[in-house]
Amino acid sequence: MPESRIIRAIREAGGTIVLPGVGTPLEALAAQSAGARAAYVSGYATAAWRHGLPDIGIIALAEITESLRAVTAVVDMPVIVDADTGYGDVVNVARAVERLESSGAAGIQLEDQTWPKRCGHLRGKSVEPTDVMERKIRAAVRARADETTLIVARTDARAPFGIGEAIDRARRYHDAGADALFIDAPESEAELERIAAEVPGILVANMSESGLTPMLSRERFAELGYGIVLYPTSSLRIASDAFVRFFRDLLADGDSSAWVDRMSTLGSLNTLVGIEAAERLEAAVLGEVGP
Repeated sequence: MPESRIIRAIREAGGTIVLPGVGTPLEALAAQSAGARAAYVSGYATAAWRHGLPDIGIIALAEITESLRAVTAVVDMPVIVDADTGYGDVVNVARAVERLESSGAAGIQLEDQTWPKRCGHLRGKSVEPTDVMERKIRAAVRARADETTLIVARTDARAPFGIGEAIDRARRYHDAGADALFIDAPESEAELERIAAEVPGILVANMSESGLTPMLSRERFAELGYGIVLYPTSSLRIASDAFVRFFRDLLADGDSSAWVDRMSTLGSLNTLVGIEAAERLEAAVLGEVGP
């Protein structure tokens, strides 16, 4: 069987890969330029960056597909996409997998929250019966056109039911066919250790700064046996803070001079978005046709 692009990236990273979360093509380009081997199109980042909305189930399949397609159009690395709950039951999940896979997804994440879902580190979450998520996973596995497309199953059962129930669900989701297992919002390093000891498959950890889960290093996650460490909203949160501070200073000072040394130059930004390739193509075509 061919090797999944995500699994290959994990192997090439020594067994544990850090996935930057993105909601825009520019972030994805920046991550790839910095050396990222893969990226994660985050539902939270898509809601905030592209629509200025909170991650509480307001956006759905059309919006996340648009975000994914924009990212995969400009980067070569594999991308996992956050498909929330699959936007319905079996048929809806199958349709979501088909659309996202055809839009370039190398991995598709589904979760067991009830709809409308909430950001994983918010209070007030509720989850579906386990058998509902199991059939969604089976539908996703059946619907994927490429058997190497990674199916990631996330459970949010830790908050309402405790870590034992979350681990039990993750094990059942593995048995239903999920390739990678993601227990969101464990609340201690001891819980992360227990997950690693008791859950099979590729393990996913979610690092949401100032959230419920302690921040560990990649090296520590590698020791525990996690394959994927997500940073789903870090760049979004850095940028949004910078936006507020910059606009406050701009409006107070009347110019941007205090920020010039903290900006990309126009040239470096043009390089990041690929102006040289466009200029080479233009020069080649114009050179062929003459003046």
